[in-house]
Amino acid sequence: MTTFERKVLTVVSRIPPGRVSTYGDVARLAGRPGAARAVGNILREAGRPGLPYHRVIAAGGQLGGYSSLALKRSMLTAEGLTVTPRRVVGFTKVRWPSKKTR
Repeated sequence: MTTFERKVLTVVSRIPPGRVSTYGDVARLAGRPGAARAVGNILREAGRPGLPYHRVIAAGGQLGGYSSLALKRSMLTAEGLTVTPRRVVGFTKVRWPSKKTR
């Protein structure tokens, strides 16, 4: 596993319940801004039980990039988020990290 892959998984593990982060946010926090697609590939291949993969979403609050959007939607809803069929409602308020720390 590369250093970047470890950093990505660490960042994802820190996303709190009831919050979401974009693939781009994770890439930036892991030290490689602009590597959102790489983050998606890492998460797809990682298969580490217990990681909150469902809390990583596409830009603009769209669900994107998950094997079962219905499962992702239900997991986010169970954490108290409001989710339409394709996006998180109030995305900017539940985005992690907050705008102040981005």
